[in-house]
Amino acid sequence: MRFVASYEPGRLRTHKADLYTHHVLHRTYSDQDCSVARALEVVGERWTILILRDALRGVHRFDDFQRSLGVARNVLHTRLLRLVDEGLLERRQYQEHPPRHEYRLTPRGEDLWPVLLALMEWGDRHRSEGEASPQAVHRNCGGTLTQRCLCSACEAQIEVDDVELRYHGTGARVA
Repeated sequence: MRFVASYEPGRLRTHKADLYTHHVLHRTYSDQDCSVARALEVVGERWTILILRDALRGVHRFDDFQRSLGVARNVLHTRLLRLVDEGLLERRQYQEHPPRHEYRLTPRGEDLWPVLLALMEWGDRHRSEGEASPQAVHRNCGGTLTQRCLCSACEAQIEVDDVELRYHGTGARVA
């Protein structure tokens, strides 16, 4: 089946089938009270995460994304439009004749860098199989970045056994 994407401001549509609803993920999790599920509605598809990774690495132009990822042009086009529509990327014209655009992270998109760092760290630890992989380093001192969970009250480093999920403001525990 061939998918042809069209774009209207505030709405992404595909002909013949809704790409996200029928072929990737359901876009809404209305029966779940869960921030993770709501976030996956936006970034829960692998090409989307890899596009965001590349944007954080400084890739901005369509052809550069396509070359880096090896993704089909129609798939890349659809994912970029979705990221623009969701406010994670901004589409900017950089050339008039012919019209060419680049995609820049918005502050909302930049907020995902700790998530990508955590995924990279997990992949290095559990999926690298001894292969060398790039490391995120602090530009000023060269130190390797690591993802840590710290308590906002006492600043203790928190491990998974130290966590309890509660509804904000009610004190009610999540089952």
